[in-house]
Amino acid sequence: MDIFLRNLDPIAIKKFDEMAKKKSISRQELLKAVIEKVAYEKEQNEKDMRMEMIISKNILVMGKMTEVVERLENLMHELTEE
Repeated sequence: MDIFLRNLDPIAIKKFDEMAKKKSISRQELLKAVIEKVAYEKEQNEKDMRMEMIISKNILVMGKMTEVVERLENLMHELTEE
C-alpha cells in the first residue's frame, strides 16, 4: 500500500535523509521501517511483558523445586545415616 504525505517540515525531511544515509538505506526504507515499528510497538510491548511474566513464574517454580530437592537430599542423608 502506498502513502503520500504533503506539507512536511523540510528540516524533518533533512533529518530523515541524514538518518537514512547513516544506515546506508533510502529515505523510503527508513520511513517504512519507522511506520511499521510504530504500528506494531504496542503488540510487541505486550508480548515482552507476557514473556517477562512467564520468566518470573519459571524462576519462582525453579526456586521451589530447588527447595524440594534439597529437602529430599537431606531426608535421604538422614535415612542412610541410621
